Amino acid sequence: MFNKATPKIVDQRIFAAGVATLALLLSACSAGSSAAVSVESMAPPAAHVHGISVEAMSGRVLLATHEGLYDVTRKPAVKIGPTIDLMGFTPTSDPKVFYASGHPGTGSALSNPVGLIKSIDGGVSWQPVSRQGESDFHALTYSRGGLIGFDGALRTSTDGKKWSTTTTSFAPAVLAASPGSPDVLATTEQGVQRSPDGGKTWQLNAAAPVIQFAAFATAAEVAGVSPAGAVYTSSDAGRTWTATGQVPGQVEAIAAIEGSPGKPWIWAATDTGVQVSTDGGATFHPAIAS
Repeated sequence: MFNKATPKIVDQRIFAAGVATLALLLSACSAGSSAAVSVESMAPPAAHVHGISVEAMSGRVLLATHEGLYDVTRKPAVKIGPTIDLMGFTPTSDPKVFYASGHPGTGSALSNPVGLIKSIDGGVSWQPVSRQGESDFHALTYSRGGLIGFDGALRTSTDGKKWSTTTTSFAPAVLAASPGSPDVLATTEQGVQRSPDGGKTWQLNAAAPVIQFAAFATAAEVAGVSPAGAVYTSSDAGRTWTATGQVPGQVEAIAAIEGSPGKPWIWAATDTGVQVSTDGGATFHPAIAS
């Protein structure tokens, strides 16, 4: 499986169902909007980071963690909403609407696992949607066709309430998509799987590098990071890839937003803090002070 203790692949077996994997976070952004994102030093929470959401228009950076959601553009970081182990978390085309999955905190009225939950107020509160007590989506994303999640089986839903199961031979570390496209990527130890139809059918891209983390910056532009931290970008929704640079530290999750043509802004939560690249992954610098 992709090893979360060391930045390398330790074997070539498909992930076992239920193994904890990192959730993908993406942000749908308009052209030129990356200039609004601040890279000031920010104080991060201590909890393990499962994913990042970057809101380009406001510059707000959110970390989805084992202890819940944090706004790290505030100093010190501000916790948003209740304690939930946000194993799966994805923004949508609406900056106030998030979907998530995982486990409730102590004293929570949510089921364990929480199934699919939804927030319409930026993470302040969460409401159950479906599969309460059944699903812990460790990989979760949102495409133009709806939701795609992995809880030991790959499932798709147009409304978050009724789910269809897709028969696959792989277990994704990350599912990546854009609200503006039906294309979906799944990162696996065997390589990148692509779906052109919102997760219904899949094909292995044998020419792609092995990446563990992926995030759409636009409907076509994607950033990817290998288990060893090598950075790749794609301008055709994951069909072809170009090596660009290296993330310092061990990566836990990434996000991407639109930058200049061919050079998306890439955010990476690592074991030493959050790093940001404004040149498509060629260089990184700290975005969050330790």
